[in-house]
Amino acid sequence: MTKTIMLSFFVFFITLAHAQKVEFTEYDLDNGLNVILHQDNTAPVVTVGVMYHVGAKDEQPGRTGFAHFFEHLLFEGTENIERGEWFNVVAANGGSNNANTTQDRTYYYETFPSNALELGLWMESERMLHPVINKIGVDTQNEVVKEEKRSRIDNAPYGRVAYSTGINPYMFDKHPYKNSVIGTMEDLDAAELDEFKAFFDKYYNPNNATLVVAGDIDVPKTKKMIADYFQSIPSGDEVERVNITEDPIEDKIIATEYDSNIQIPLTALVYRTPSMKDREAYVLNMISSVLTDGKSSRMYKRMVDKDKIALQVLAFARSQEDYGTYLIGALPLGDVELSKLRDVMDEEIEKLQTELITEREYQKLQNKFENQFVNSNSSIQGIASSLATYQMLYGNTNLINEEIEIYRSITREEIKEVANKYLQENQRLELDYLPEPTE
Repeated sequence: MTKTIMLSFFVFFITLAHAQKVEFTEYDLDNGLNVILHQDNTAPVVTVGVMYHVGAKDEQPGRTGFAHFFEHLLFEGTENIERGEWFNVVAANGGSNNANTTQDRTYYYETFPSNALELGLWMESERMLHPVINKIGVDTQNEVVKEEKRSRIDNAPYGRVAYSTGINPYMFDKHPYKNSVIGTMEDLDAAELDEFKAFFDKYYNPNNATLVVAGDIDVPKTKKMIADYFQSIPSGDEVERVNITEDPIEDKIIATEYDSNIQIPLTALVYRTPSMKDREAYVLNMISSVLTDGKSSRMYKRMVDKDKIALQVLAFARSQEDYGTYLIGALPLGDVELSKLRDVMDEEIEKLQTELITEREYQKLQNKFENQFVNSNSSIQGIASSLATYQMLYGNTNLINEEIEIYRSITREEIKEVANKYLQENQRLELDYLPEPTE
């Protein structure tokens, strides 16, 4: 009976793994545009996305916020799409669209009924070739960005932790990761219109972009449409990538930040970590899960359930192309001192550094990351974004299928080794994030 159950589970697992494989076609146009196509005809929808290899780290000193600003500005209109009509065109054709910016890249996408595929390709080619960048558009989006900064960072509880604006200036000295993605309003206010045009000319070219089309498509017909709309767009100069090496953090950094939007303080331990492409970044994701992922995690059981000293615990890795950061934090319960929380967090870190996690914890980790892998490939929009990200930032599009093998191959011994390498007291920021004092 047991053998039959085990065999059935094994067959199910192999079937699931096969079903989750994402097939794709990848090629380059003559102008340097990278193209990735994924055909899935199970539903009549298609996502068209363009990822540009430009983010906040590519901005010049004194001109922060440009990449995020363009996330908004390039919806203003084009030579053939009237100002303010972009969203109306998408909605009128049953679609939806959005965009997002990180330190490393900017991504625009539309999801349409598949019979509107050509419209999506035309709109993205218009954005790349014929955007209208004028004063009224810049002034309008300047106000939009200011409001976004107020709502998401300035007036949001723990906003400077969530968006790292209260963290990265301590973690990076030379690298532009020290600046926030949204930038400063002073820099945007001071910028001239010609500077915005120059930024576009430098970065928003086919040879600095990946076009992904995923969903209910016919590959040969889609290739023909892509050639029609994108092949004639001229390539730009090759972009010189940021290549800045930070000195190691060798002495503990102690800092305090204040937030008028909170009543409960937070204490956090933050470590600088390697590139998202590094195997150790995957190990740190597993460490984060061991410490705080769910009510069965170590820090939750110790600090929330058992000792009852924390209202909430958190840990997350912010993986990026050049460096990452890894944060472990806790909110105190009642009048518990923040120093007490740090002592207990250090005890849990030390356990990871001196003892192997249990086999049961290891199997739970594997199950969690298997589940995340399945969920990440469960929607056409998610697949499109993943394909572009793996190609552009990792240099290996097939990681969409292979990344789970990295997690499967990580050993308990590696978890211990990486905890010892990166989670050292002298290599971190100790941040107390406190309510603004009242007068």
